[in-house]
Amino acid sequence: MLFTSESVENLIEQLCRLPTIGRTTAQRLTAHVLKMPKEDVSLLAQALLEVKERVRNCKVCQNITDHETCILCRSDKRDRSKVCVVEESTDMMALERTGEYRGVYHVLGGVISPLDGVGPDDLNIRELMQRVGDTDSPIREIILAINATVEGDTTAFYLSRLLEPFENVQVTRLARGLPVGKEISFVDEATLARALAGRNQL
Repeated sequence: MLFTSESVENLIEQLCRLPTIGRTTAQRLTAHVLKMPKEDVSLLAQALLEVKERVRNCKVCQNITDHETCILCRSDKRDRSKVCVVEESTDMMALERTGEYRGVYHVLGGVISPLDGVGPDDLNIRELMQRVGDTDSPIREIILAINATVEGDTTAFYLSRLLEPFENVQVTRLARGLPVGKEISFVDEATLARALAGRNQL
């Protein structure tokens, strides 16, 4: 039996569809929304719609952006001979917070995970290989900043094999100072900086 309004229940159900949001959290968020001024709720709704309408993948690195290319790919202060490969944009943001890396990035959009039905063709690997093969902008180093998980190791191994024919490209991976099984976006800046500085050649 429904003890609250249909509109409230619908909002709770929609919020429950978000990752890490359980019913209790969804109920708390709904209660907060009900107390918000209508103008603030309109701004929130507008921001949600705008994200879906405007945000796209950068045509170069696959990072999220409102433009054809992201701000880092447009910058003339980045070292384009170094490409740091990450799983998600959140990992890229974490590495940027260290202030230690001045190269560019490539966002895979996940890792190879057969159990989840994710194969190499489901990731932005083809776009990465196109970048490596571009002679107009030669790449000297590919840094694999991929999480130290079984799926991450599988993806790193797969990429290192794909990159073997490119003899002028050094393939490295972040040092194992990173905690095994912990996602890069949750690692503190000091640990990330040390891992970046101590990366190993594959």
